[in-house]
Amino acid sequence: MLFHYLAADKEGKITEGDLEVDDFNQALQFLAGRELRPISVKPLKGGEGISSRRIFGTINLTDKIFLCRYLALMLRVGTDLLSAVNILISDFDKPAMKEFLMEVRDNIGRGQPLYSVFAKYPKIFSAVFVNLVKAAEASGNLQETFESLAVSLSKEAALRSTIKAALVYPLVLLFTSLGIFLFLVTFALPKIAKVFQESGIQAPLFSRVVFAIGLFINEHAFTFIGGIVLAILLGGYFFGMNIIGRRLARSFFGKLPIIKKVFHELAIQRFASTTSSLLKAGLPIVQTLNIAADTVNVEEFRHALKRVSEEGLTKGLTVGDAFKREIIFPRLVTNLIAISEKAGHLEDVLQTLSEFYSARVEAAIKSLVSFLEPVLLLTMGLLVGLVAISIIIPIYQLTSQF
Repeated sequence: MLFHYLAADKEGKITEGDLEVDDFNQALQFLAGRELRPISVKPLKGGEGISSRRIFGTINLTDKIFLCRYLALMLRVGTDLLSAVNILISDFDKPAMKEFLMEVRDNIGRGQPLYSVFAKYPKIFSAVFVNLVKAAEASGNLQETFESLAVSLSKEAALRSTIKAALVYPLVLLFTSLGIFLFLVTFALPKIAKVFQESGIQAPLFSRVVFAIGLFINEHAFTFIGGIVLAILLGGYFFGMNIIGRRLARSFFGKLPIIKKVFHELAIQRFASTTSSLLKAGLPIVQTLNIAADTVNVEEFRHALKRVSEEGLTKGLTVGDAFKREIIFPRLVTNLIAISEKAGHLEDVLQTLSEFYSARVEAAIKSLVSFLEPVLLLTMGLLVGLVAISIIIPIYQLTSQF
């Protein structure tokens, strides 16, 4: 949804604009994250944003990487921003991206800052992205910032690709095993069950129960398969796209030790990467930590970062001392933050920490997959084994009658 807002900053300066979010509460969170006090927030009639208008044409991570690299290149060779955007509009075939770039061009033509267009779409461009562009416009180093954004977004894409690639084999194994199980239950079991019905020999109780399940599934095959497909689609939507569903999924899986480790290390990696980038751009540490808190998906880390900025730094504690009070952060992280703060190169150490934890996340994902593979094999082996036993025992009983 598109909302039009009127808000005031700490100095009382009034600002207004449009932004695309899921609902009214997200609009308020967007303003609060930018230290703006809302005066008026109203939904625009017929206000569908780029991401909601084009289900199959949203701006994805690859588009953002290309955008940053292209703008950095054009600015490096001396092209002005407006000309660079015009050239990019003619080169892009994707409707959503072309539409967004035309909006960028119109805003620049009216004298509005570049970051204001990105800020309208927080579902696409994060607060980190927006604030880096804003700081770059103020300092006049847009080229370096877009180059840095392209690098960081590429690393994020590589990490996502690694995670997806690691999960491919377990998923293939899972669906293959389910396919074999359904084939046995749907096609093999009913035929054997009919043989026993015609022979007049009563199969063991366990086999009769399994046969009954197989016959029921066979008689309602389309309903059963349709129900499974519908459940997968609804589950994918609820736990993948719905905010409440994603929170429930994170809350449930986050309690499992091996997955909890992945979530925690990914949260530290995002915090370190975000904080390093924003500090290098010249943002104050308190504002930086508030923005970084919104980038992590683990609630404990989010609250810890808020406490560091709001209860630690604002009361005069050093960054190192404020972090040492939060036991959720590993000693390695808090000690390095304290040492690097005294040495005056906090952002560089945080960048190193980001790379370190990125490697740890990849290792943790591989460890998780190594754990899942035998579990899936054992589970599906047991299911297929039970079906096989329910078939073999009555067949043996039948042959012994002759």
